Amino acid sequence: MKVKEEFLKLWKKRFDGAELPIAFFFTDDDRVPGPAHSTDRCLIANLARVREGTPTRFGEETIGCPGGRRYTGFAEGLRPGFEFFLSCGIPGKMEGERYKKSPELVREILAKGPKFKAPGRYLVFKRWDLLDAGDEPDAVVFFATPDVLAGLFTLASFDTAEPSGVIAPFSAGCGSIVLHPYLEKDRPEPRAVIGMFDP
Repeated sequence: MKVKEEFLKLWKKRFDGAELPIAFFFTDDDRVPGPAHSTDRCLIANLARVREGTPTRFGEETIGCPGGRRYTGFAEGLRPGFEFFLSCGIPGKMEGERYKKSPELVREILAKGPKFKAPGRYLVFKRWDLLDAGDEPDAVVFFATPDVLAGLFTLASFDTAEPSGVIAPFSAGCGSIVLHPYLEKDRPEPRAVIGMFDP
């Protein structure tokens, strides 16, 4: 709680008026309310209410997007034909997103990509100022404007000799704010992750 309060003071001093970050953690505790039912909306869209101050719990049953379930550790699979969806599509059946040149390249990326299993039944998101003494955040997520992003980038690189103290891995939005930061937290020298680049 001391870190929480000190951060709030420094945030106001350095980035007065900027949106507060949100934190996430995995738990088996169901006391934080969750969506009433599964929704096909992207997990990122569902975080709007968290950013506005409503703590929210998600689980395998309430994340409607297969990618969202995968990148939050609640499932391993993706939709059938995902390699075509992310690349060129299938004429007459599925439009491709054109993120990657070919289905073969998507398969290769998926084979190399990191995976993890959610360590709890639920994934809870809370805005920083609403964290409780018993909460143990796994990562903190900033939805930042360019000036705030520049400050955060500098801060993330401040106490490391690592030239790549900030990374921008190819990923879905939910992968860039959950999967990659979650895996970074256990590295000897964790790196900050910049993401949300998927249009």
